[in-house]
Amino acid sequence: QLRLVESGGGLVQPGGSLRLSCTVSGFTWHLYAIGWFRQAPGKEREGVSCISSSGGRTNYADSVKGRFTISRDSTKNTVYLQMNSLKSEDTAVYYCAADGPNDAYYCSGSEGPYDYWGQGTPVTVSS
Repeated sequence: QLRLVESGGGLVQPGGSLRLSCTVSGFTWHLYAIGWFRQAPGKEREGVSCISSSGGRTNYADSVKGRFTISRDSTKNTVYLQMNSLKSEDTAVYYCAADGPNDAYYCSGSEGPYDYWGQGTPVTVSS
């Protein structure tokens, strides 16, 4: 059983940056791929980025490539999503989720395989 808690959301101006954190509790967390998803008002939830259990494989949605970076720190049981050059269309509630136990170099951009979810953290990009 894993528990995921997101933090770091807030209000930021267009062009600004935020770093989201996903802290995972559970002694097997290192076997799980972690994904970030977001849901904007009136829209379906979509995949943003994911990182494999080893950290050796990452994937990004086309809409965030070159602006967002995902990473994981095994010493802190935390996965980060660094978001730069933020746009108004990045406004959403951001969720992290865990999928596994899994291959060390695999992560899915679809929410189907993810069994454990955090409560979400809101991000608003507005001037």
